[in-house]
Amino acid sequence: MANTQAKLPKIQTGLYINGQWVEGSLEKKAVNNPATKEELIQVSQGGETETLKAIQAAKEAFPKWSGMELADRVKLIHAIADKIEEKADQLALIMTLEQGKPVKEAKGEILTNIQNLHWNAEEARRIYGETIPAPNQHKYEVKKQPVGVVGAITPWNFPSNMIVRKIAPAIAAGCTVILKPASSTPLSPIAIFEIFHEVGLPAGVANLVIGPSKEIGKTLTDSDDVRKLTFTGSTEVGKMLYEQSAQTMKKISFELGGHAPFIIFDDADIDQAVDGLVAMKFRNNGQACTSPNRIFVSKAVKKEFIEKLEVAVGEVTVGNGLTDVMVGPLINEEAIETIQAQVDDAKAKGATVLAGGERLTEGDYANGYFYMPTILDGVTTQMIIFYEETFGPVIPLIDFDDEEEVIKMANDSIFGLASYFFTSDLKRAEKVSEALEYGLVGVNNTAISTSEAPFGGVKHSGVGRENGSYGIQEFLEVKFVHTKYLD
Repeated sequence: MANTQAKLPKIQTGLYINGQWVEGSLEKKAVNNPATKEELIQVSQGGETETLKAIQAAKEAFPKWSGMELADRVKLIHAIADKIEEKADQLALIMTLEQGKPVKEAKGEILTNIQNLHWNAEEARRIYGETIPAPNQHKYEVKKQPVGVVGAITPWNFPSNMIVRKIAPAIAAGCTVILKPASSTPLSPIAIFEIFHEVGLPAGVANLVIGPSKEIGKTLTDSDDVRKLTFTGSTEVGKMLYEQSAQTMKKISFELGGHAPFIIFDDADIDQAVDGLVAMKFRNNGQACTSPNRIFVSKAVKKEFIEKLEVAVGEVTVGNGLTDVMVGPLINEEAIETIQAQVDDAKAKGATVLAGGERLTEGDYANGYFYMPTILDGVTTQMIIFYEETFGPVIPLIDFDDEEEVIKMANDSIFGLASYFFTSDLKRAEKVSEALEYGLVGVNNTAISTSEAPFGGVKHSGVGRENGSYGIQEFLEVKFVHTKYLD
């Protein structure tokens, strides 16, 4: 334990409410390293009492923050980005210790925060209203104004980026925020809030409450002072929050589960498709809502594709994220059990394991949550893995004959977040991108998340969008003003 703790940079362990670090009223909770199961540190926990205090602080700060000179607000957000860039290595180390992903990948996540903050700082200058042609002696105006106090709930798989993707547009729009991060990864948010404090973000603008999800979430949804809820997490929890938010008629944006199809047509560049699949599938060890989960391969190229895929997967290295590996541990024991249950079900129903299919338990893997990079062939609609999201390093292969068949199979899901396909036919690219029932489509690439472009899903994958000009609009209300000039 001592060695693990020694690697952790000095960090706060409290909640952050109204510009102050405070102790929570509940029993502290340990943060553990998923690569070793060792305890890193104990972190304060709060519940309804602390959440109500944070809501009040955000409410009181809102008129001052939204009324601040725009140039000054923009300058502060840029300063946060600059400070994150300055501390990128430290922030990446903290993330790896509590979440498991390799340090290089963790730093990549931190760098996206910098881009996102700078983008939203400048987007604050582009919150345009409009004038509408009106009768003589009248003026029709449309104004955009911040929605008010925002509740934000974020997951453990991207414990830093998910926070910034919500807070950056919210504060850029002039809103104030209460953040409830994942209990298993509270250190990355604490580190971000340390930066908020260091650069002088006014008290109450951003508040951090760590503790029981149901209690904090219910307090946020019950409050009429919280006018907006933004959430990233499972569809199951999202639906519950959606229902609760209806009681106070909140504005909402939810980014929920995914089950991404990845299609390789017979005219695809196979090398490019394999490289894209392996990079995206093993990013964060498959623990991403955009991870390719159903791999549809044209029978005409399947043999070649599998040969190259097996070589590429065989080169994927697994280990402690502090070492030079491509894949770290999974987040916890439940993740291992869920993945193994899907693999076992597929095998029992006729799937063939081409690689992996088991937990890693020997040597350095003994004390962590490690799983072998896995390829399953012969997956069908009779198997659980075809319909249930896989949060892990498993590649299920599914045959198809023609375009219409694969579009139908790809859309056979309640989810509609990310999708990918590879083809050299421009006509097919246009047709399939239109036909896929997903909010995000990657054609011959997997880069479907960037600060400039909208990110979000359809069907049971959520409502609303993050990033780009669409993202900041989620934190604004539209007001119509009709002025009549006196004679």
